[in-house]
Amino acid sequence: MIKNIFHGDEFSASIPEHNFLNNLPNHNNTDFEYHNLLIQILETGIWKENRTSEKTLSIFGPQLKFEKVGEKFPLLTTKKIHIKSIIGELLWFLSGSTNKHELRDKYGVTIWDEWGDNETGELGPIYGNQWVNWEYFGIEGLAHYGINPEKVREPRCDGLLYGQRHIKKSINQIQNLIDTLKTDPDDRRMIVSAWHVDQISDMALPPCHWSFQFYTNQYPDEKKRRLHIKVNIRSWDAFLGAPFNIASYALFLMMMAQEVNMEPGDLIISAGDAHIYKNHIKYICEQLGRKSMSLEPIMFLNKKKDFWNFTPDDFDLQLYKAYPNWKHVPVAV
Repeated sequence: MIKNIFHGDEFSASIPEHNFLNNLPNHNNTDFEYHNLLIQILETGIWKENRTSEKTLSIFGPQLKFEKVGEKFPLLTTKKIHIKSIIGELLWFLSGSTNKHELRDKYGVTIWDEWGDNETGELGPIYGNQWVNWEYFGIEGLAHYGINPEKVREPRCDGLLYGQRHIKKSINQIQNLIDTLKTDPDDRRMIVSAWHVDQISDMALPPCHWSFQFYTNQYPDEKKRRLHIKVNIRSWDAFLGAPFNIASYALFLMMMAQEVNMEPGDLIISAGDAHIYKNHIKYICEQLGRKSMSLEPIMFLNKKKDFWNFTPDDFDLQLYKAYPNWKHVPVAV
């Protein structure tokens, strides 16, 4: 039974008395992990205010695990998830674009339309910019000018030596990750971050899934290494955002595994503030009353494509059956 702690009578009727746990044995692993998260929030969450006008029921620190995503692609069956939007947004991120008009015009995806500049389409230095074009200022040394640094000891007022200057540089974090996986797959620093502190205020929306880390292993009886990913999310909309993020990072993991000749392994997601918006509860309660429609679907990638040249036509989802989704679910902006 849902035994939530409510703050005030206005929420007392928000969640019906229902034993949703009875349905969990009837779920495939993906639906089980996701529904268990929803139940955990409903049972133990606390009502909190936030930057939007809609209160949330919130918990802190849950973790979900989806194993062998190449064999069981983690797409919910208790509501239909629009895989074309997931593919389009991911390819848009990887292109480095931060323009929502390009996302809409090239991939037909409108999920970022509520944010950013409507005229220019610009969203600021969000995910794609940080993943493939992390900017910083480096120092062009005296040696560039044929000057021996040891002979120039007096610093300028800005801390540089005379003859030095700041120059803008960038890092493709994803390519660095690919190179490391190919040359040193046991490295423990295979991390990508989108949390560029001095650029947060320039972003239309600070990154929710703000970093991820790769890990590989190989058992004696296996020919290939397994590639795993752990994703960190600071703020997780459990109803709208979570199903999308789960499938997106599973897809990303499969693409990376193909590029570095490994088997796609497990997806682990660690959340900070995981929450349910009050105006989503009626949909969630209906979804929790459903059983899995089928086992997880299977995703196939075009084996002939390298990582940077994928298009939406290179992804083939098979055996996907799901309950219909709801139309016009409100989004908290």
